Amino acid sequence: MTSIVIAAHNESAVLGRCLDSLLAGMAPGEFDVTVVANGCTDATAQVATARPGVRVLDLPAAGKVAALNAGDTVALGFPRVYLDADIAISADGIRALRAALSDVGLSSAKALAATPRRELDVSRSPFLVRAYFAINSRLPVFRNALFGRGVIALSAEGRSRFGQFPDLVADDLFLDSLFTATEKREVESVSVQVAAPRRTRDLLRRLVRVRRGNATIRAALAADPGFRGEAPTSDRASWLRDVALRNPSLLPAAACYAVITLTAATLARLPGQSGDGWGRDNSSRQDDRQAGDMEASNLDASDGRR
Repeated sequence: MTSIVIAAHNESAVLGRCLDSLLAGMAPGEFDVTVVANGCTDATAQVATARPGVRVLDLPAAGKVAALNAGDTVALGFPRVYLDADIAISADGIRALRAALSDVGLSSAKALAATPRRELDVSRSPFLVRAYFAINSRLPVFRNALFGRGVIALSAEGRSRFGQFPDLVADDLFLDSLFTATEKREVESVSVQVAAPRRTRDLLRRLVRVRRGNATIRAALAADPGFRGEAPTSDRASWLRDVALRNPSLLPAAACYAVITLTAATLARLPGQSGDGWGRDNSSRQDDRQAGDMEASNLDASDGRR
């Protein structure tokens, strides 16, 4: 049985869409789905509970790492899929990821981790954000990587690479660091749509989170020789060499990319701000909040009629 763990902090606006997409084509007993609501002040837990067959854990404190670990303790089977609450993927998509973990690729090695292809939605983003992703989406580092998709599937062998999720900022970067290129598989037949930030400042927040996530993984490697993982490498010239110079029409976008990247690098070196630790981009969820609030109201009304 494939187990799916969804850590959700104040995700009532998007969680219903995520679950409905997943459950629509699910055969009875095929998937074991757990939503771990953590530190929520909205109707996240109610939205999940309203979906038959979904296990719901409601933790009092916010924290994605604790939520993932709690979900793992009750998950029943493998492969184990870690799914972000704002990502919609179908049952067929999960099946394709599962199949990829049992196939032997061109390298004659079995994949231990699989992820879908990423499609960026920049339709509601401002010019600077669109310019940034015109370069970012073409970077070689995203080929066959696990991060930036919101969906990661691990085989039982892949999950055995670590015990609990460590207290690191970016769980997807951590998982990516555990596997070699031949052990990871991007499934071309499956795509997920990832919403780009709708404000430049939210893009900067996201980039700062990524940089700090890289830094914490490198620090963990340096401090603990037993830490199993490989710090993400940074090729600072790739945006120019591999993207902009090969596509001269992208040079104006490359200039914006360089400024935004430099700004994020500067901000990442400043003392961290307090908060819930998710470093989440809330702007890309804005248009979903009305639908989420309406669903929560309907759930409240339904509870009142019982």
